[in-house]
Amino acid sequence: MTTLEEGERVELTVGAPAHGGHCVARVGGEHGQVVFVRHALPGERVTAEITELHKGFLRADAVAIHEPSADRVEPPCPYARPGACGGCDLQHASGDAQRRWKASVVEEQLRRLARLRWDVEVEELPGGLLGWRSRVRYAVDAADRAGLLKHRSHEVVAIDRCRIAHPAIQELDVLSREWPEADALEAVATTGGDVTVLARPTGTGGTLPPDDPAEGTTLGGGGRRLVEGPAEVTEVAAGRTWRVPPEGFWQVHPAAAETLVAAVLEMLRPAEGESMWDLYGGAGLFAAAVAAQTQGRTTVVESSPVGADSARRNLADLPYAEVVEARVDSALLRRRVTGPVDFVVLDPPRAGAGAKVVRAVAAAAPRAVAYVACDPASLARDINTFRELGWKLTALRAFDCFPMTQHVECVALLET
Repeated sequence: MTTLEEGERVELTVGAPAHGGHCVARVGGEHGQVVFVRHALPGERVTAEITELHKGFLRADAVAIHEPSADRVEPPCPYARPGACGGCDLQHASGDAQRRWKASVVEEQLRRLARLRWDVEVEELPGGLLGWRSRVRYAVDAADRAGLLKHRSHEVVAIDRCRIAHPAIQELDVLSREWPEADALEAVATTGGDVTVLARPTGTGGTLPPDDPAEGTTLGGGGRRLVEGPAEVTEVAAGRTWRVPPEGFWQVHPAAAETLVAAVLEMLRPAEGESMWDLYGGAGLFAAAVAAQTQGRTTVVESSPVGADSARRNLADLPYAEVVEARVDSALLRRRVTGPVDFVVLDPPRAGAGAKVVRAVAAAAPRAVAYVACDPASLARDINTFRELGWKLTALRAFDCFPMTQHVECVALLET
C-alpha cells in the first residue's frame, strides 16, 4: 500500500460522492488506499493534497483540476476553497449537480444501512443558492475578529461576508467590528422581519464546535448577551405567527418550515379527532399544523427548556395540545407519554432517534410515522430498525434546505 504523508500531493481520478461532502478516490487503482476528497466532483482527474491521516483512509483537498466535470462552476464565494472557510461543501458544483449529489448520497445510505433500493429526487426550495441562511454562527479569533471556521478545525477564517447568509445578515457590521469580550456570535434574520445579534461572552462556553447548518441550532452554553435586535423574534409558518427566542431552534432556510409541514401533512393525511405525538417537537411547528386539522389530542415532547417553553406559549390557544419537557427516550420509556396514538412525527437532531426510541414508537402502534431527518445516515439506520420491527418505508421526499452545503433534509413515511 502506498504510504502518503500529510501535505503530500497525489494525482487521483475521483469517484462517487459519499456522505460528508467529499468524493471517494483510491491511490494506485481500485484496490488502493481510500481517499476522501473535498472540492472535487465525480469523474474529475485532480491533484489532491493530503490533509489528514487515518487508519484505513486519508482525507484530502483537490488543489488542481486537470480534467473538470461538466458540472463544475466557479464558486461565487472567494473563501469556498481549500484551506479557507469550511461552511460550504459544494459551491464548485451547479445547482442541479448539487441536488443530484445529495440524491445519490441518500440512495447510498438507504442501500447500505437500510438495505433498501429507493430512487431519490432532491427538490429545490425557492430563493436560489445564495442568501438563504437565516441563522449564522461566527467564531471570534485571537485578534477579536469574527469569522467562520475552516473545515474540521477551530481555526477562524476572516471573511468580508458570507454569501449564503440572509441579505439582512450580510448587511450587519458584525464582521467589521472587534469583539474583545466575545467567543462567538449568532446573527438571526427571521421570516417575520426581525434581525437579532447575540454574543457569547469570553470564557462562558469553551471551544466553539464547527458550524453545521443542518442542526439549525444557536450558541451552546449559557450567558448569551443581546447585542442588537429584539430578545424575542417572529417567525411565520403553517398559517401562524410564532414568537420564539433567537437562541431556540428554528429551520435555517426561510422556506423550510412551510415546505416540511406541507410534506408531513401530505404524507400523514390527518383526520378529525386523531391523536398525535410530536417528538423532538421544538416550538411545536408540526403539532400546530396537524392539530389545526385534527383538533385531537396532541403531545409535544421537547428536551430543551427554551424549546419547551416556546411550545407552551405558541400552542396556548390549542386546548388539546400538551407539552412534555423531557428527553424523548425517557418520556417514552417512563410513560410520561402514553397511547393510544394515531400517528407520530419524529424530527430528531442529526444523531437520529436511535433504536430505543424507534422501538418505543413502534410499540405504541400508531398507524403511521412521519420522520423528518437532516442526516441521511441516521435516517437510514432508524428506517432499518423500523423494518426489523415489521414496518415499511412507503414514501420519501428530499429537499435542498441547505444549498451549497452537503446537507439535505428528508421526510419519510413509515407504515405497518
